[in-house]
Amino acid sequence: MYIERVPNRNSPPAVLLRESYREGNKVRKRTLANLSKLPDDVIENLRIVLKGGVAIENYGEAFQIIRSLPHGHVSAVLGTLNKLGVPDLLDSNPSKNRSLIIAMIVARIIEPRSKLATARGLNWKTCCSSLSHILGLESALEDDLYEALDWLLVRQASIENELAKKHLEEGSLVLYDISSTYFEGKTCPLAKYGYSRDKKRGKLQIVFGLLCNREGCPIAVEVFEGNTSDTTTLAKQIEKVRDRFGLSRIIWVGDRGMITQTRIDQELSSGEDKNWITALTAPQIKKLAQQEVIQLGLFDEQNLVEVESVDYQGERLIACRNPLTAEQSAQKREKLLQKTEEELEKIVQATLRKKRALKGAEQIGIRVGKVINKYRVGKFFELEITNNSFSYSRKPQDLKVAAALDGLYVIRTSVEAEVLDAPRTVKAYKSLSQVEQAFRSYKTMDLKVRPIYHHLESRVKSHVFLCMLAYYVEWHMKQALGPILFEDEDDTPIDWDGVTPVKRSKKALSKARRKKTSQNLPVHSFSTLMADLGTITLNTIRSKLEGADLTFLKITQPTPVQQKALDLLNVSLFVPSK
Repeated sequence: MYIERVPNRNSPPAVLLRESYREGNKVRKRTLANLSKLPDDVIENLRIVLKGGVAIENYGEAFQIIRSLPHGHVSAVLGTLNKLGVPDLLDSNPSKNRSLIIAMIVARIIEPRSKLATARGLNWKTCCSSLSHILGLESALEDDLYEALDWLLVRQASIENELAKKHLEEGSLVLYDISSTYFEGKTCPLAKYGYSRDKKRGKLQIVFGLLCNREGCPIAVEVFEGNTSDTTTLAKQIEKVRDRFGLSRIIWVGDRGMITQTRIDQELSSGEDKNWITALTAPQIKKLAQQEVIQLGLFDEQNLVEVESVDYQGERLIACRNPLTAEQSAQKREKLLQKTEEELEKIVQATLRKKRALKGAEQIGIRVGKVINKYRVGKFFELEITNNSFSYSRKPQDLKVAAALDGLYVIRTSVEAEVLDAPRTVKAYKSLSQVEQAFRSYKTMDLKVRPIYHHLESRVKSHVFLCMLAYYVEWHMKQALGPILFEDEDDTPIDWDGVTPVKRSKKALSKARRKKTSQNLPVHSFSTLMADLGTITLNTIRSKLEGADLTFLKITQPTPVQQKALDLLNVSLFVPSK
């Protein structure tokens, strides 16, 4: 039997149930029933049954999803990583260790965890994404990850050399800064007590220096003992760039705590190929103002001016004044002064009360010291303490000098004006904010390098280097995903002087206000976008139909914003076969 549709001129076709039979040498057919009034789905099911198929009464019960693994964020990160050539950067030959390092880089971006938790997230029985399925690491153990870290550390120098070859060239700007992160445990030789940028008192820490190109793309990282000062790390970086990267003409950009006069004299003044850009400290700026090298009246009509000083022979000084910062500094100082006066007035009243008055210069001084140390504006007050009294008053002249220096900073450089004019030199120094952004991603928002639990010096170094590679991938992803992230796309005017605050474009303001793009798609932060992409799942589906032993993979259909993210990254959701 079979179903046949017979055209019926101007009327709908007739749907007939027919069968064929033989009459002598001829094949004939006869109509068994007219099915024209039946619904189309019923007719189609009947057609399937007549052809030997199985009619499904309830599609929802015909198939069973036996596992769903978050997949979209894995595809996005892994696809970007492959596009950047990171696998070949690690090793040209595929191996288990290379796959494990790739897995740890991806895991560091989508959900940073301890090595034990990462191993659990790869194991097929406890995996939390499709990562192990794609890379064939369903049986990875924690010890395998540690072995891979040791394998990575051996290759760190060669990997950094390749990154430098790709992102640096002769005459490039090199951004360098250091940070610290606290350490859990007491056995690692690198862990020392030092100045804690994390504000973790009583915690051991390590120090690490990050070297980036002008755009903020990470090139190399080095770990130091926790009590290492900023300036002492610079010499190793200069040697690294010259000897390992093979670059002789580089412009070093570092903050005033990194490139000091001592470092300039000892490491940066030995040849014309070692140029640098840094900034003066507040006491140095104050001295220039007192010498009238910086004439504050010049800033009435412009925010940037080059000056010369006998104290800085052969160098360029570029004085800048940011009016917005000046106003904010003045307001902050006034609030601190008022708060200090409120607390000091309480001490005055304590010395005047009739009962249990505060007496003794030492006791009064202790209380005054606590207030001064709390608000840190004591230099603007004249204090008079006796055994029986206390009085204070503001120093108007000192306040006048401080107000004149508000918003004022001075860029100091050895770079000739023909190479970088004043505005471009200021912009180059301000590009250090790219390294600060890297440290924020490293330590807090995305990669979470801290806290560190490794006990071996080599493991700490490989852990920090792994985080740098993860940031390398994340940095490129953020560049591509800019249109759907809250981060502003680069709309800086070409003629920007590097000092005046840049006004956000109408497009950027609209995106921030509406929380939507110009295409009306939701705007994300990087972390929420990764979470959103993670809702694209890789589903393992099994048929429950009798006699149909079938298991297959099916990926969730992306939403418009998810598809936009994949398009911007130019990656697909394809799952490669193992």
